[in-house]
Amino acid sequence: MSARTKARKRALDILFQADVRGEELPIMLATEAKRAASEPDRQASWLYARDIVDGVIDNRDAIDEQITTFSKDWSLQRMPAVDRALLRIGAWEILYNDEVPTAVAIDEAVELAKEFSTDDSASFVHGVLARIARSS
Repeated sequence: MSARTKARKRALDILFQADVRGEELPIMLATEAKRAASEPDRQASWLYARDIVDGVIDNRDAIDEQITTFSKDWSLQRMPAVDRALLRIGAWEILYNDEVPTAVAIDEAVELAKEFSTDDSASFVHGVLARIARSS
């Protein structure tokens, strides 16, 4: 598994936990930063995970607007928390990270949906991210 794939899982964990616990993302990110400092072997994945979460924090309103626009009758609140987090990660990579090809961002989000969410989530995540990609 690549360092970026691991980083996406770490970012998913941070975004999901903050959402479910109702905590602020910067607080969750700071907590994870302390943990990462004690795990130097995971440093490579931590750096990109932090970039993702910082990017979501900095662009959350625009990201959520894109997700809401292209999710076809699904409000953010109605989505499973895992799907919300995956869509935010994928949308950030598509819209704000030129280093990641759009197809890779979508594929990674879909694979994580298959692993961590409902049976229907992979196709839902793919559809929303593909529509965001086409519009950008």
